[in-house]
Amino acid sequence: MYFTDRGIEELAQRRGDEEVTFEWLADQLRLFVDLNPDFEVPVERLATWLARLDDEDGEED
Repeated sequence: MYFTDRGIEELAQRRGDEEVTFEWLADQLRLFVDLNPDFEVPVERLATWLARLDDEDGEED
């Protein structure tokens, strides 16, 4: 188990029944980076990965 699993589990437990839009998620990611600029690169990588999940070739540019 990774250390981040705890945060993911808490997210699922606290917010798992909610429905959100990707626009809402994007706004929250922007706010997080504004408050925590050191995390800009990991958030960008996560957002890009999520955006490209359905890419058939599976390549990351």
